[in-house]
Amino acid sequence: MVNVVAKYVSKGEKFEIIVDSELAWEYRLGKRTSLENVLISDTVYKDANKGERATTASLQKVFGTTDIMKIADIIIKKGDLPITAERRNKLIEENRKKIISIITKNCIDTRTNAPLPPSRVENILKELKVKIDPFASAEEQATEIIKEIKKVIPIKIAKAIIQIQIPVEYASKTYNQVITKMSTVLNSNWKNDGSWEGEVEIPAGIQETFIQKINEVSNRKAVIKNIKIV
Repeated sequence: MVNVVAKYVSKGEKFEIIVDSELAWEYRLGKRTSLENVLISDTVYKDANKGERATTASLQKVFGTTDIMKIADIIIKKGDLPITAERRNKLIEENRKKIISIITKNCIDTRTNAPLPPSRVENILKELKVKIDPFASAEEQATEIIKEIKKVIPIKIAKAIIQIQIPVEYASKTYNQVITKMSTVLNSNWKNDGSWEGEVEIPAGIQETFIQKINEVSNRKAVIKNIKIV
């Protein structure tokens, strides 16, 4: 456990609390962590190193309360929260995996219309010496990184439009477990016999996974045709 001082400045007042660094970052990132476990003490300081407590008046002025939990929530989420090298590296690795997943899921090589395997994306990131920001969203970074990758290989963000027919004995299960969860339904037609046919749109990079799931749930009785990349 590494204890650090989280700091918050507002309206000319400075506040500090002592927290567990790892748990505080878990809390800040919205993971299931009890705020009580994050706090090392239930005191709000003006200067933690000197042991100088914040006054009730200053707490009311800035937070409108003296409730330590409400105050700590604001300080941890909005204040200056020191980060250890280990936590920083962990956030970088988490974002790197998310970015690779986003690119793999949404992009294709325009020369082949094939998705980019994760290993290939990872190698390209290394070749381009892409620096991952531990704090910026993976989605925002992926957008910029895709622009850089385009300088090396011809890729584009693409969708796959697929026509599917599912016989009655598997229609409801496949529709509910796969179609509605993994795709955007463009056209839907429930026939009188209970079978289903329609047209769906998915990120181009998940074609293989999507089709495998359709075949698995429908016991390979679904008919998949007219795959179009747009």
